[in-house]
Amino acid sequence: MNDLSNMHFRALGHPSTEPSRTLETFPCPANVTVVRFTSEELTAFCPVTHQPDFYEFELEFRPDQLCIESKSLKLFLWSYREERCFAEQLAGEIAQQVVAAIAPKYCKVTLRQQVRGGLQLTAVAEVGEVGE
Repeated sequence: MNDLSNMHFRALGHPSTEPSRTLETFPCPANVTVVRFTSEELTAFCPVTHQPDFYEFELEFRPDQLCIESKSLKLFLWSYREERCFAEQLAGEIAQQVVAAIAPKYCKVTLRQQVRGGLQLTAVAEVGEVGE
């Protein structure tokens, strides 16, 4: 098992009162092939109507060397609360940030927008190959 006792996290183990665009990482443990996070607490604003959009969020990645620390991901998602962007743009942005932070073998971000005007919108951004 990896000894993480000497790692210093900004978010984990500390009170957090504001969002952050920093994704903290730690070395990927042996034999971990897929990591998946889900949340129903991602919000942003429509760039045209300025109405709030509420999303179900799923991040799935195949780690190479690093994993994402979950509290930093929570604060990272919170940082989009005041952003004005379309769901497709948001999915792509989050995928790019994850890839920049951990360089995974594969990354998939899925956003399911709460029904608006009778339509269900799902946006998916993928980087890398599933079978890599």
